[in-house]
Amino acid sequence: MLPSWFLFLENGPTWRLLAILEEWDKASGQHTDNTKQYCMVLFIKFGLEIAVFYACNPKKYKYFLSIFGLSIVLADFLLACLMGAALVLGAEKSLASPCFLLASASTAYGALPLPIMLLGFVDYCLDDILMCNHSVFWKTLRNAILTLLVWVVAVNYSLHSSYVGPVELEPIAGKVLVCEVTESTIISAFVLGLFIVSLLTLVPLWSRIPQWVREIDRLLEAQEQQKNTGRKLCFTSIWNPNPVTKTGLDEDLKISSMRPPLWFSMMLGFLLFWMPYLLMSVACMIFGFGLPAYLGFNLLWFECSNSLLVGLVFWAKSNTKGPYSNLPENVCLWQVCWSLSRDIQRSLVRVPEVNPSQEKKNISLNV
Repeated sequence: MLPSWFLFLENGPTWRLLAILEEWDKASGQHTDNTKQYCMVLFIKFGLEIAVFYACNPKKYKYFLSIFGLSIVLADFLLACLMGAALVLGAEKSLASPCFLLASASTAYGALPLPIMLLGFVDYCLDDILMCNHSVFWKTLRNAILTLLVWVVAVNYSLHSSYVGPVELEPIAGKVLVCEVTESTIISAFVLGLFIVSLLTLVPLWSRIPQWVREIDRLLEAQEQQKNTGRKLCFTSIWNPNPVTKTGLDEDLKISSMRPPLWFSMMLGFLLFWMPYLLMSVACMIFGFGLPAYLGFNLLWFECSNSLLVGLVFWAKSNTKGPYSNLPENVCLWQVCWSLSRDIQRSLVRVPEVNPSQEKKNISLNV
């Protein structure tokens, strides 16, 4: 139903996305106003954003992206209410016309992805370096001010962008009143690029992925059992739970070499949760279901990019700090993925110091 509300018109090498506000059928003389449908879609998006927010977004706001996720929900609610007011009061009496709201929202939302990704990544990288001595209150206040500043710049940019207003077109079947809106090329490039990189990453080691996924499931089961008992989770070598002896050293090294490298474990942990979203987004691109930026920029994409940033920082700092835990809660189980790969490094480091009488040490992790 949604694609019928938009038109794609060729404009040189690019395509314009036009939202159909009203349409008249020449044969029957019927007039259709789509403002109600746009209002309904915006309120549905707001409801879905609330569900995603409570499922994925941590409620600790000492990080910039945590507060910005909340601001997206509030911005979607404001946009839906303004569209509802335009529907009830009419374009003449409301604060803004439906066309102005859709065009301005698509421009503002389209300008947000790159700045927030850069700011979020810098915040994660420097938090334990520059902000470690600051209280949670000051971190939250700083992030709230920075979030407000980003929105002010985006809204100001949309208000000063070129706005042509609604335009009448006369196709063969009748007449339509359209409004030009924009897609977010950054979101499209991000999703498509991430999907391609994921395929290139998974294909070379495809045959071993089911085995590694089963090991992740075993770790999750162990974690759940430890949560039920309220004790610290202890990970021993899953692949070789017996103490290392001289006779079993060759076998231990052989089995340990089957473990994935840390970067692959992190990518696998990311894709186990976000691959359905990437597949759905890429399928929409392939079949030409373009979405304006005010719909394409949503909490699903936001949390997907947030997970990627957290995973990158976790991977970069875990080599020196172990299972780096000074990061926000995330839907991806980074510490479990770290445990899946860690025994490679432990085995390689342990080889020169093997003592037949020495017991194998456990790795204790707080998960």
